[in-house]
Amino acid sequence: MPFRHNGRSAMLGNADGTKRYLLDTNALVALLQGHADLLATVESADWLGVSVINVLEFLGFDGLSEIDRQLFNELLQRIAVVDLLGGNSALMALIIEIRQSKSLKLPDAIVMACAATH
Repeated sequence: MPFRHNGRSAMLGNADGTKRYLLDTNALVALLQGHADLLATVESADWLGVSVINVLEFLGFDGLSEIDRQLFNELLQRIAVVDLLGGNSALMALIIEIRQSKSLKLPDAIVMACAATH
């Protein structure tokens, strides 16, 4: 299954049938709110991650409660956080390609490129 963005999470399926999900900020909010369908999806995942961009977006929300912050930090201990490393020239090239070809804002292009590489 090719990369797609469905408004809840960036998803990437493998030819071997493994389920790998890179959650975006909307998915993180829905997950922490207990969205039943999303909970079922992530529970069946073989790999679950989040871009460092989405970590910054989530933690930067104005009015984020201490309970939400604690829940989010607990989630981060259980999933992969995909870093953005300047020395990763392949990732940088993909970010630029996605941004130019899809006319996306930089944070969205970064998330898409991270999902495609993980």
